[in-house]
Amino acid sequence: MASDAAAVALPGGADPVERSRLLRRAHAVFTAEGRVVAPVRTAIAKSWRRCARARVSPECSARVELRDADLHAYREQHPLARVMPVFRDLVGAFAAHERHLFAVCDARGSLLWVEGDSGTLDRAAGLGFVPGARWAETAMGTNAPGTAVAVGEAVQVFGAEHFSRSVHPWTCAAAPVRDPRTGRLLGAVDITGGDGLAHPHSLAFVQAVARAAESQLALLGPAAGSPPDRLQALGRDEALLVCAGRTHRLGRRHSEIMVLLAHHPEGLSGDELLIALYEDEHASAVTLRAELSRLRALVGPDVLRSRPYRTAAPLAADSVSVCRLLATGATSAALAEYPGPLLPASAAPGIVRLRRRIEDQARAALLARADVGLLTDWVCAPWGADDPEVWAALAAALPPGARPAALARVRALDAELGGAHPAVRASGSD
Repeated sequence: MASDAAAVALPGGADPVERSRLLRRAHAVFTAEGRVVAPVRTAIAKSWRRCARARVSPECSARVELRDADLHAYREQHPLARVMPVFRDLVGAFAAHERHLFAVCDARGSLLWVEGDSGTLDRAAGLGFVPGARWAETAMGTNAPGTAVAVGEAVQVFGAEHFSRSVHPWTCAAAPVRDPRTGRLLGAVDITGGDGLAHPHSLAFVQAVARAAESQLALLGPAAGSPPDRLQALGRDEALLVCAGRTHRLGRRHSEIMVLLAHHPEGLSGDELLIALYEDEHASAVTLRAELSRLRALVGPDVLRSRPYRTAAPLAADSVSVCRLLATGATSAALAEYPGPLLPASAAPGIVRLRRRIEDQARAALLARADVGLLTDWVCAPWGADDPEVWAALAAALPPGARPAALARVRALDAELGGAHPAVRASGSD
């Protein structure tokens, strides 16, 4: 856990100058040979290895993905916007007084707010540590906010423990923030500054701030004017339904029903639901009514309506949200909310069509954007690991010297599937 002594970047009594020298040497060894040597901590070694697998360069630089109106709109609707007063009260004055920064990122490692000392803000801007920039591990390597959301635990990163060489002069500590009702990761709060932040107190402090934010979210309850019920079905075989403050883990058939109703708020007739749910055309209305009866018994009688079948109140479904974001061209925000295919084990015809539509739209937007960070996230995820077209797009987006590994993966997939991708043919002997 993050409270262990091993989670502290600078052990008690350690000389920060000597520790920095040893870490720079260890970083050079790892980036040249792939070996981890002392005094690299286990958590940092694991992060470095993840960075290597994601083909992050130690010379990487941050990319700003959300700007101006897009950033403003995304921040306004983000759950952590409601606890920014907590962050500013607890961290803002401290950060400004000590010439540090505090930052808040989303669950995908995109920075939403960066505030603090003006001089430090200027220095950080030179690194791309600014609102709208992506600081996930897969984009910027080991860093406190990106690693905290990657592992779901508080983390402290000192000097050359950062994977990107440009960030070696900095020290940071971050802790994840979760939705107190569902446990869903919302993002992380981070403190960034100089060597003084390597103290154990900064790690404990940022953890306490995260817990305070979660407590405030619990007191606030659902956001005013937002749908009271939420359905999470992306990347899950069984959906989670948050309804009237209670979380229900739905069985597969009930998951399919709720997803279909979420995508059809106007309602579906019994015949339409039968066709969307059952591969067997002989499935009867009696079977459907029995399933709906069991679903009502689970979630309560006031959740569902009939004639047509629909939810009694608006249902905020993650799959609907991703569809809307993709339709408006908000690719980064859409992929930030996409943890995987919709109910991947479902064979219900209506779910299969929805799943393919969302995947096709997400891939098309991803390929059109041609962003290295987004493409890397996709191919490093289970659903994208065997996608030759995205691997080829990643190879094309990378600098020439960084392409061989991606092209090798394209060749391997082509050998399995037959044929050669145009990107490989065009690359010649690269």
